[in-house]
Amino acid sequence: MPNIRIALYQPDIPGNTGTILRLAACLGIGVDIIEPAGFDISDRNLKRAGMDYLTTASLTRHVNWERFEEWRASTGRRLLLASTKAALPYVDVAYRPDDILLFGRESAGVPDHVHEKADERLIIPMIEGQRSINVAMSAAMMSGEALRQTAWR
Repeated sequence: MPNIRIALYQPDIPGNTGTILRLAACLGIGVDIIEPAGFDISDRNLKRAGMDYLTTASLTRHVNWERFEEWRASTGRRLLLASTKAALPYVDVAYRPDDILLFGRESAGVPDHVHEKADERLIIPMIEGQRSINVAMSAAMMSGEALRQTAWR
């Protein structure tokens, strides 16, 4: 069974985070929230989107990027960053069962020092003129591809 994780870097929108937690609970994927978040983690909007799935989600909170990076380094996991600045399409990478799929803030993505730590930077190709896909939808697309390659065979 794969041990893929979704990591959210300082998420801004509780509804998106709740949706990702619900997705992760249904797919058996762990979620890491790298704080500070732009909302109270107990926010009612988070609960509205995550519904009763929040109680079954495997959630780990990291007080900051440095603590998350320490944890990741100790596990030897690869970090795959979803980015509109990337060139490699997310379907063209060979996923591993213990990859961490990292998604940035809805308002600002991730800072350069986080970009530099990523082992791979992946893009979801879009038609010209569009800015970005919703972070929860992006997490669903990438985790679905990662699971297709590593578990759903």
